[in-house]
Amino acid sequence: MAEKASTAARNSSAGRVLEASQPDGIRNVVLVGHTGSGKTTVVEALAMEAGALTRAGRVEDGTCVSDYDDIEQRQHRSVQLSVVPVAWNGIKVNLIDTPGYADFVGELRAGLRAADAALFVVSAAAGADGVDGQTLALWEECASVGMPRALVITHLDAARADFDLMAQTCADLLGDGDSDAILPLQLPVYGPKGPDGHRPVTGVIDLLTEQVFDCSGGAHTRTDATAEQTAQIETARNRLIEGIIAESEDETLMDRYLEGEPIDLTTLIADLERAVARDRFHPILVAAPPPEGTREGLGMVEILELITRGFPTPAEHTVAARCPTNGAAPQPLSCDPGAPLAAEVIRTASDPYVGRVSLVRVFSGTLHADDTVHICGHNDGNGHDVDERVGAVTAPFGKQQFPIGQAIAGDIAYVTKLGHAETGDTVSAKDSPLLIEPWPLPEPLLPVAVRAHGKADEDKLSQGLSRLVAEDPTVRLEQNPRTHQLVLWCLGEAHRDVALERLRSRFGVQVDVDEYRVALRETFAGKASGHGRHVKQSGGHGQYAICDIEVEPLPEGSGIEFVDKVVGGAVPRQFIGSVEKGVRAQAERGVAAGYPLVDVRVTLLDGKAHSVDSSDAAFQTAGALALREAAAAARIDLLEPIAEVRVTVADDFVGTILGDLAGRRGRVLGTEPATAGRTVIRAEVPELELSRYAIDLRSLSRGAAQFDRDYVRHEPMPSQIAADLRSRSEATV
Repeated sequence: MAEKASTAARNSSAGRVLEASQPDGIRNVVLVGHTGSGKTTVVEALAMEAGALTRAGRVEDGTCVSDYDDIEQRQHRSVQLSVVPVAWNGIKVNLIDTPGYADFVGELRAGLRAADAALFVVSAAAGADGVDGQTLALWEECASVGMPRALVITHLDAARADFDLMAQTCADLLGDGDSDAILPLQLPVYGPKGPDGHRPVTGVIDLLTEQVFDCSGGAHTRTDATAEQTAQIETARNRLIEGIIAESEDETLMDRYLEGEPIDLTTLIADLERAVARDRFHPILVAAPPPEGTREGLGMVEILELITRGFPTPAEHTVAARCPTNGAAPQPLSCDPGAPLAAEVIRTASDPYVGRVSLVRVFSGTLHADDTVHICGHNDGNGHDVDERVGAVTAPFGKQQFPIGQAIAGDIAYVTKLGHAETGDTVSAKDSPLLIEPWPLPEPLLPVAVRAHGKADEDKLSQGLSRLVAEDPTVRLEQNPRTHQLVLWCLGEAHRDVALERLRSRFGVQVDVDEYRVALRETFAGKASGHGRHVKQSGGHGQYAICDIEVEPLPEGSGIEFVDKVVGGAVPRQFIGSVEKGVRAQAERGVAAGYPLVDVRVTLLDGKAHSVDSSDAAFQTAGALALREAAAAARIDLLEPIAEVRVTVADDFVGTILGDLAGRRGRVLGTEPATAGRTVIRAEVPELELSRYAIDLRSLSRGAAQFDRDYVRHEPMPSQIAADLRSRSEATV
């Protein structure tokens, strides 16, 4: 980039900025990348360069900025987004650090909604895996909404690190056919190779200025490139200049350049900044750890300069909102501190001292402490359309919060005491309610059946689960009426583990995990007859009821049909309903393996009654006995639910996924192209085979696939699998 700010100028504006006075003095940048790429390390290095941290990853009290809570400290990975604001050139930069693991994509998407630009962080040591399927999908998602992006290559000091290979990989995979739109702004400078073969990064070459930011002597100095370095960078620099000129609004610039006219540096930098802000050019930058004897990471100044000079202000990133009551079409919000308030809850947390804490991105207006605001969500009628009074407004800094008086349009802040606000809800002015459409979230497809560990946990389970779901919209809670299980639907194993840990450590609820049960059904494979006899006459009031029934199968979806064909009053009219009640109760309990009986017609043909000893209860029992006897004389089919599965996968893994679906008893319905390089596979698969599919699919495709499913029908299960299930059911009984 252009000439960088001097050390004195940087120090004068360095540190944390808690409040911004105008939206054009704010930049919101989300860091995106696969797990282990170094996003949090880059955030901490940027905060150190800006003076917000005293040493790597530490604020003044010694707290690690990246350890948001005890779960992250124990698991040594980010599981939720955090915001670290720093100051650079008089600009407040909100650095939004997001988890890289696919299970926490909900937090990542919340970070995308809060941001106006993105830094994609990739590891030079990861090879082609540095741009995984999730990174590619997120790049395409950002492109679809026109979000400006740049790339940062990390781990340049690692064994097998190759900057040139990674830069070319990024251009090939992310360039969408235009690799000249993704080019390096810098090249790393390596020191001499040590005895272990390690080559430390000692500096960064700025391709436009041809200057070197050198740290080999222990101090950061800026020098002109040597003759050897100039020869090294000539090709890369010429390609960069051509890429910038190709995106210039000056249509004469390319002709002048091709004719040999030198293009001045000021023009190139201005065109570069415009192309970046308009999402037409995506520069690649260098991030390296500080050389021995120094404390400032390499490439941090250049990244901060690009953020403050090339990335757009919040006013350039518009979000639409609509009135929730009049049905009008959504209208773009004005990023004006004086406009009516419109903010969105991007994450929700619980604090043991202040209760629910909401992290909000303000899109319009100004949010003050003690304001009365309107909370509106997309689950109206469930506490999502209420007025509440804001408590404190605080500025986030990783896990810490600092009091501020207000948060203006474009800024990000915490607010307390919004007891009904959940992630994705809109916070707006009381007299001007608005609703912002929520960001897309993946459907959780990994089931986890839970139950309270003890009596004390039963009393707290409901509240703990409701708070968990309010905090994390990618967790879905289901009370299955068929299996009578309480099921948490999660995105993957890591997401499941974090959800259970939060229940235990944050909400004080200990739960046990049971095997997830699929809602199977039973039906008759053919006609059968049953005789139900319930006669007890030993002392006192007796019980007497006899009935004869016939059972026959019906088409799928027919349920239980009861027909009365009794003649001559063999079963008194007042007891016909009793027989039906007993039949239906037994059908609900099952007749073979304990699963509900469906799709049969039960015909009451005959019976006997006693003038004194017959009763409603006796005929209910006789009806149940008759159905069980009919089942014993017939073949009972177990019906399993079938789901239509749609798998979106990179073309390289289509064969692998097709083979796996076949192994799951799947029937492939067809394939069709999706976006470039991706295919959608449609198949019908038994749900018994899908309980771990969210985990297995990620493993099979190296994270380059996703799926969704819908229930379509129940159908008979293969006899061998049905026999195994029956034997397991009998063993548990």
